[in-house]
Amino acid sequence: MKRLNYVLMALFLATSLFAADPYKYTVDLVNIKDDKVMVTLATPKVRKNEATFYMPKIVPGTYAIADYGRMVSDFKAFDKRGNELEVERLDNNAWKISKARKVRKITYWVEDTYDTEKPGPSIFQPAGTNIEDDKNFVINTSGFFGYFEGMKKEEFELTFIRDKHFYGATGLQYSKNQPIIGKIIKDNSIGTEANIGADKFVVEDYDKLIDSPLMFSEADTAIIKVANTDVLVASYSPNKMVTAKQIAASIEEVLEAQNKFLGGKLPVDKYAFIFYFTDQPVSSYGALEHSYSSFYYMPEQTIEQMEQQLRDFAAHEFFHIVTPLNIHSEEIGSFDFNDPKMSRHLWMYEGMTEYFAGSVQVKYGLVSPQQYLAMLEEKLIVSQQFKDQLPFTELSLGALDEYEDQYYNVYQKGALIGAALDIKLRELSNGAYGVQNMMADLSAKYGKDKSFKDDELFDEIVGLTYPEIGEFFETYVAGSETIPYKEIFDKVGVDVVDNGTTRQFSLIFNQSNITLADYDGKQMLAISNESGLDEMGKNLGLKKGDIILEMNGEAIPAYGPEIQGFLSGQVQKIPGLDTYTMTVWREVAGAGQKVELSAPNKQIEIKIPPSIQFNQNATEKQLQLRKYWLEPAN
Repeated sequence: MKRLNYVLMALFLATSLFAADPYKYTVDLVNIKDDKVMVTLATPKVRKNEATFYMPKIVPGTYAIADYGRMVSDFKAFDKRGNELEVERLDNNAWKISKARKVRKITYWVEDTYDTEKPGPSIFQPAGTNIEDDKNFVINTSGFFGYFEGMKKEEFELTFIRDKHFYGATGLQYSKNQPIIGKIIKDNSIGTEANIGADKFVVEDYDKLIDSPLMFSEADTAIIKVANTDVLVASYSPNKMVTAKQIAASIEEVLEAQNKFLGGKLPVDKYAFIFYFTDQPVSSYGALEHSYSSFYYMPEQTIEQMEQQLRDFAAHEFFHIVTPLNIHSEEIGSFDFNDPKMSRHLWMYEGMTEYFAGSVQVKYGLVSPQQYLAMLEEKLIVSQQFKDQLPFTELSLGALDEYEDQYYNVYQKGALIGAALDIKLRELSNGAYGVQNMMADLSAKYGKDKSFKDDELFDEIVGLTYPEIGEFFETYVAGSETIPYKEIFDKVGVDVVDNGTTRQFSLIFNQSNITLADYDGKQMLAISNESGLDEMGKNLGLKKGDIILEMNGEAIPAYGPEIQGFLSGQVQKIPGLDTYTMTVWREVAGAGQKVELSAPNKQIEIKIPPSIQFNQNATEKQLQLRKYWLEPAN
């Protein structure tokens, strides 16, 4: 009790200090100009003559450069008399303010990322922003709010001015001191008045701010009560094809199962699932986790068409309340938004989370054991399209640059690492201890406010478990040896079957070597890496960055509804060709040009995907360990 009182007092004092001079942001979601939103900041007191103001280069969970500052224009700083101060833009994400001690206000316009034509890296939509006047605003806070160098720990007050009929869906708590709702003249409504509302939120520091997305639109929400946690489901579906109530009904079983999986008490009191559905062709979609919410960008479909995917997504993202919320390294706990340091442990942050997303569904009867094996089989097949000999810790450290093209494997091989580790632990403990227990022990040791040292995690886990687990990590996670799936899965009476090879004609494209690139204002298929190319692709001479313009004499359509039909037509056409041809757009000596490629068409050796299936003659020992692996603990 004494310790608790001390901590509460410390928090109170810290909050009081921060509150004395917070960042005070106002975002005008009413007066939109040229698809841009005005942001106004009443600044905290700056104690330097010169100060640098930053927008994030990257945010946690994306593992990709974003350069959010690209979307900011007309950046201005003012003193208390309204006089403009000298500002120098240093790069995409930084502005140097002269006479910074005098700054009292900053203003700038923000453009959204969903439909921008600005050059620079593509921003994953769940981490992006959307501005659709009178329809929808996606506020990933990284795209709207910045900070002064050395001043991330101050409090942040956010006020959003909005149309009265809009609702702000978020995991944040609304401030008790809400701004007055009244009537404001809209710039574009000459001589008329519009009913305007305002919402206020207060967060303790910049890390919490960037961890808290919002979405403003007409209210479509549902509430699920899971143990001690109020779960908000919010949806924006432009054609009303799916509702929040339908989504809530679909994922409720998964959340209840996760609650049981985590011991009947969740580490958050409030959580928000925020869904943005688009009726436009999509080049990518998915979700991004946060400590108290998750944001989803998905193609608009009926609930029946996407129900299992919703469950899989929700299970994965919700499990992030375990890691990195409660288990994270110093690189994550003290994240540097503009000079990020990567952790070695994507096998845990994403891989273990992906493993749990499937494991919880089979343990509590949401999918059958056969369906679960099919999930693992698909991950094994996809993982083999990537560099299996690449140590997973190196992949993690190089996910932003050197190994960017290998990143998707964290959800494939990462989950398989989780499965192999779980079976290994179950074997060593005679079924009593698995990765579920391991993660619970790590959560108890660390928690959301304590970080582990990145190079000490393996030793920490060995200390909680067995020396053999250290050998597993050094050999198969930090090392380059292939995980012996046959040997490991055999322990639970599951066969991994090598189906050999066959010879067939090649389309060349697969999940590990294709991406999208902008060409003439359109999204086109492009080669993401050369290591994922098969023999035919290498014979053609394809290179990383090549944008595909023609295949076998036919112009390839831009990414959209027509692309699948085009590729299906190519699959039918290729066996009858003597010569395989492509026209690509390639950067040569700093300039782009069309390059004609050709190679004799021939059948090449293709590895038949492996299969995973239950051994019908499993021993009692295997069946018992399988039970510990696939069924909930008593």
